[in-house]
Amino acid sequence: MNKIKAFLVDDEPLALTVLESLLQKFENVEIVGTANSTNGLQQKLDESKPDVLFSDIQMPGQTGLEFIKEVYPMPYAIIFTTAYPNFAADAFEFEALDYMLKPISPDRLAKAVKRLEEYVEYRTNNNELADTKDDYVYVKVDGEHQKIHFKEIHHVEAFADYVKIWTGPDKRVVTLQTMRNMENGLPDDMFLRVHRSFIVAINKIKLIQNASLVLEGDIEIPIGKNYKDSVLDILKKKKF
Repeated sequence: MNKIKAFLVDDEPLALTVLESLLQKFENVEIVGTANSTNGLQQKLDESKPDVLFSDIQMPGQTGLEFIKEVYPMPYAIIFTTAYPNFAADAFEFEALDYMLKPISPDRLAKAVKRLEEYVEYRTNNNELADTKDDYVYVKVDGEHQKIHFKEIHHVEAFADYVKIWTGPDKRVVTLQTMRNMENGLPDDMFLRVHRSFIVAINKIKLIQNASLVLEGDIEIPIGKNYKDSVLDILKKKKF
């Protein structure tokens, strides 16, 4: 496995130094950059292309969580490092890989790096849907590749480290996959990401409301604030 590229951001120089020192003890981790705030952070991440961003949360100006909300979905894993436990729920809504409370012990960091190794290995081996064709996809289910036609899919739902692919109100397939990979693998003229946890088939939409939409089978799906503009664009183009 190639080295895991890590970028660190923390407004406290000592905390940044400590984390950098601890990570340098892991031979499979390479620190590709550091920053003291989110100011100009996106450009630095675009240039360094890390596998993971270790980010503090409470920082002057834009917080680490606000930055992630702005750039989500990200092409890298996010591990939050903070002295505050009360942001954990929000962090995991944005698919945070881990949430570590300061002061970070070597043992606790080792567990995070282990989880990171598994994430990178999984992403490397499953960087796309198993096999995408013109009108169907193969997804891995219980060690086998199952064929699903696009026209059968009603919606896709995030489920911890898995996704549920619903082919009807009561029929679904569960596969080890990320929502980001699902979104990239499904044709964008047929499917739309409407929430952090939901992708829907456009032709299954019956009704669009202010904060939700209804699919065939009377399945109600919430519309995330960050996705409302995309839904409205579809509404205009498809004339719902």
